[in-house]
Amino acid sequence: MLAKTYSRKDLLIRKAEDGDLPVLVDFLVKLALHVTGPPSQKLKRKERKRLLDFLAAALGDSDKLLVVAELPDTGLVGMAYVYIVRSQGIWEQAGDYEYTSGIIDDIWVEPAFRKLGIFSAMLRRLIAFAESRDVPELILEYAISNKEAEATWKRLGFEVTGVRAAAFTSLVKSKLG
Repeated sequence: MLAKTYSRKDLLIRKAEDGDLPVLVDFLVKLALHVTGPPSQKLKRKERKRLLDFLAAALGDSDKLLVVAELPDTGLVGMAYVYIVRSQGIWEQAGDYEYTSGIIDDIWVEPAFRKLGIFSAMLRRLIAFAESRDVPELILEYAISNKEAEATWKRLGFEVTGVRAAAFTSLVKSKLG
C-alpha cells in the first residue's frame, strides 16, 4: 500500500488554496461521518456551497490558517484549521488586557495515512501560526463519542475545562411546558 512506502520527506504541509476547497469539503463530510457514524448521507448542494464559502473566507483572513497535507502522486491526505479569537477582560481588575486564544476547529487525516506523522506535522504548523500571533492557549472541541480524538488530545496535554451540551429547541420548549 502506498501509505506505507512514502517517507516523511515527501510530505508537504502548506497553506490551503482555492483549488483545494472541494477536497476539503469532502474531508469535512468524512469527519462528520467519523463522529456521527453511519448511515452515510449525500451532502445537499446548498450545504456544500456554504462549506465552500466558509473555507474560502478563511483563506483570506489573517487570523485564520487552513493547511493541507499533500503527498506526491497521492494528492491531499489531510487538513487542519485554526483561528484566533480576541476578547477584552470584563472585570475591573483586568484592565485593558486582551485575551487571545487559538481555536482548533477541524483536523482530518485520511484513514490510510494515519499514524505516519501527518497529524503532528499539521498541528505543529497550527501551533507556529498561533505563536506568531502571541496566542498563549489553544482550545478545541471534539465529540464525546470520538474516543480516538479524546485520547489524542489528552496525550497532547489538553484537559476538559467545561462541558458543552446541545438540545433541539423544540425539546427544550416542550420540557418548559
